[in-house]
Amino acid sequence: MSRPLLHLWGWPIALGLLTIIGLLSALLGDGWWDAVSALTLGTLVGVGLWFTLRTTARPHSCRK
Repeated sequence: MSRPLLHLWGWPIALGLLTIIGLLSALLGDGWWDAVSALTLGTLVGVGLWFTLRTTARPHSCRK
């Protein structure tokens, strides 16, 4: 992959892979697979919360 393409799509691809791993482990496994699914899907929720709180805490420069 070229550098600009990876720079743009690296994190969305990684989060998509985490989603696939989390959902498949929740559907197909039991026992420690439940922990894998909770960890991967919880990571996605944490990333979403972090970006939400980060953008709401910073004042926007274009507001008047």
